[in-house]
Amino acid sequence: MSTGDSETKDYYDYSEWYENNVEPTKPAEEVILPCDPTADDRLYHICIAAISLIVMVVLAAMTRRKRLCQGFMNGVPGLLSPVNFLDHTQHKGLAVAVFGVLFCKLCVVVLSQNPLPFTSDLEYREYWKLLSLFYYPALYYPLLACGTLHSQVGFVLGSLLSWTHFGVLVWQKVDCPKTPEIYKYYSLFTSLPQIACLAFLSFQYPLLLFKGLKGTVKTNASEDLDSSYYKDYVKEVLKKKPSKNSTTSTTKPKLSERITDALKSYIYMPEEVFRFPLKLAISAVVSFIAVYQVALLLVTAVVPTLQKVRAGVNEDIAFLLAGFNIVLSQDRAEVVRIVVYYMWCVEVCYLSAMTLSCLVTLVMLMRSMVLHRSNLKGLYRGDIYNVYNRQRSIRPSRPALVCWMGFTSYQAALVCLGMVIQTLVFFICIMFAVFLIIIPILYGQNLILFRILRNMWPFWLMLLLVVVIQHASSKFVFIKKDAGTRDLDNRSGLFLMAYLLFPVNVLVGVLVGVWRVVITGLFNIIHLGRLDISLLNRGVEAFDPGYRCYSHYLKIEVSQSHPVMKAFCGMLLRSAGQEGGAGQKMRDVEEGIQLVQQEKKQNKVSNARRARARWLLLFTLVNNPSLVGSRKHFQCQSSESFLNGTLSRTAKDGDEMDTSQKEASKGGAESTASN
Repeated sequence: MSTGDSETKDYYDYSEWYENNVEPTKPAEEVILPCDPTADDRLYHICIAAISLIVMVVLAAMTRRKRLCQGFMNGVPGLLSPVNFLDHTQHKGLAVAVFGVLFCKLCVVVLSQNPLPFTSDLEYREYWKLLSLFYYPALYYPLLACGTLHSQVGFVLGSLLSWTHFGVLVWQKVDCPKTPEIYKYYSLFTSLPQIACLAFLSFQYPLLLFKGLKGTVKTNASEDLDSSYYKDYVKEVLKKKPSKNSTTSTTKPKLSERITDALKSYIYMPEEVFRFPLKLAISAVVSFIAVYQVALLLVTAVVPTLQKVRAGVNEDIAFLLAGFNIVLSQDRAEVVRIVVYYMWCVEVCYLSAMTLSCLVTLVMLMRSMVLHRSNLKGLYRGDIYNVYNRQRSIRPSRPALVCWMGFTSYQAALVCLGMVIQTLVFFICIMFAVFLIIIPILYGQNLILFRILRNMWPFWLMLLLVVVIQHASSKFVFIKKDAGTRDLDNRSGLFLMAYLLFPVNVLVGVLVGVWRVVITGLFNIIHLGRLDISLLNRGVEAFDPGYRCYSHYLKIEVSQSHPVMKAFCGMLLRSAGQEGGAGQKMRDVEEGIQLVQQEKKQNKVSNARRARARWLLLFTLVNNPSLVGSRKHFQCQSSESFLNGTLSRTAKDGDEMDTSQKEASKGGAESTASN
């Protein structure tokens, strides 16, 4: 019998054995059927949408009543303003939790086959997804609006809404923990952050209600200016810093101290006299949720598939590999063990890459928090050049407002995209290291990379010797030290070596170029999720859309929420209330702060005090142009007369000067004459 006939007979014998022994004992794969919870999602959304609409009507009525009782129409947080994003003293938990719920819902909608619960029409699924991007923000808006008015009725409504959302969501996940989407437990795991945020809201609203009943929660609209945070910040700024000893500053720090300082630069430690803006707090929490959601998707979408493929490997794989002229072993069982082992290595490499990506992203986020605080403090001090590397005006503008509105969304999106790219690149690098370096060394086989390096050892040795000779000669031959200074020596030998080593340095330059590409690519991939640094050179930072968004975001935060400015305005309000007894404090949500004073009794205030108050008002308006629009004398001006809240230079001479400025000038002249 020929060799071919023998192999054919062995193949048919193996096939008969495989059909009789392997197939009947193969475990049946678990089939997950679609699950319909007892709390029907469609009926639930119809009811909760109606309840949310009723809650919004009640809140609108309360807002209008509060405005009418206070006698003005501006300055009170309105129904269309869910939260004051420029108030650093408010409780950030409610806004952070609602944004977390909304982001978790967005992750579900993007991958869901039925984005809207009101319809099951899959023909126009993409259009329903677009509509769901506006439906869910409107659905969860009352959860955030209930805490806007700081009233007991709002806290009660917020408690009812949060309990309803939390209870129904937990009910649905208990009824249907397994779903056929991606992985049987993916729907349950992806809803855990949403459950945690809703549980926080369910606890926080009753707590605020309890504090409101005890009178420990401020319901004043000017709570921002009444807070002691800004005064404490000013005290910290004006506090005399201890002078460092000159002897200690000149000594070089030890290695342990440098390592400790480097670790501290990546660990964010809260400070009592500094509070993060609300936008940054939301961005941090949403970014951490994004890391969890992307890691969960990467694991559940790939690892179960690899496990199924590894469990389904049988001896047929030997014939498949033989068709590609790959013979791992003559024993088919040994081939199965080798393939299963290699697939297990691939699974381990993928999980290692995903874990490394999560750790790198979290470290980068912690580093970003440290730099955010440093940049904000620097801009508060007026240190614009060190933050932006060039002189910039810190004023609101159209691009700045657009970037400020989208900063949190951009941060979350870049974190998701960065984690996917990092996982892919790390997976390729780890696979390269495992299959070309580690496994060949452990088993002494398939040393392909080492054979290539061994055949090219003269080339690598030559490059290494040339680099070492250049460094050694530069240190000992071509540089001389004389009286503490350094200068060139043996210039003729230096010129000769530079000429002779030119061809070899070209080859070294090729390696340097390859290494430069690798380092630049890894740096950009690792820092892709960060907006506080630019991935481009300092001269072309404006072409980096992420860093441009961050720089404009800082402009809005610093120009509208400067703690020193707010401390100064708070002092003016308190002094006005003490002097006149009828001063009224207001705060506009979009502009930041507005000062409205009632008419004072002229006969009870001296001319010098009146002139001083008017000069302070003039100084405030000059340094805060955004407050000019709130002046009573400017309400009759047309919009063309103003540019960024400042009276246009092209206006007529009769309209250029405010009545208060004229009175201030007159009062100043009177006070000078009286003195």
